[in-house]
Amino acid sequence: MPKLKTNSGAKKRFKVTATGKIKRAKGWKSHLLESKSPKRKRALRKAAYVSDSDAKRFARLLPYS
Repeated sequence: MPKLKTNSGAKKRFKVTATGKIKRAKGWKSHLLESKSPKRKRALRKAAYVSDSDAKRFARLLPYS
């Protein structure tokens, strides 16, 4: 069977944890930050996990993780 290509966009944006969950960054942090509260902006810095229903789709983009 041929080797599979890893999706370039996905490898820059997602990491797979030791337990197999897919870690991602939160969005809404790039502009229009004056109107957002400091508490909200601090919360957006923290990483999140891809939902279980979407995990299978993202795992296909990262075949060797």
